[in-house]
Amino acid sequence: MLPRRHRLVDSSGFKEAVRRGKRAGSKSLVVHLFVPGAGAADQVDGPQVGFVVSKAVGPAVVRNRVKRRLRHQARESLSGLPGSAVLVVRALPASADAGYDELGADLRSCLERVLR
Repeated sequence: MLPRRHRLVDSSGFKEAVRRGKRAGSKSLVVHLFVPGAGAADQVDGPQVGFVVSKAVGPAVVRNRVKRRLRHQARESLSGLPGSAVLVVRALPASADAGYDELGADLRSCLERVLR
């Protein structure tokens, strides 16, 4: 489970990361990473991660399985994120057929690209 303080739950965080953050994609994921400046008013304790898994991915059972897999993979990647980073992971329809290891590899490769 992703610790509560690392969960992105407000829509403004999602919007800001998608609009102003760096983006990298793969065949099953699109990752948006936004690192607020030092003068940001609402500094958060540690990075936050949010997930977008639409109905295009599949029925509820498939979407929830994809979210669980991504949540676990993101938890392992938290230590590599900058202090108050906001990460949004958007699952594409191909993620429904991707295995756990494939999703993890896609997430790591996308994170490497946005962190450069």
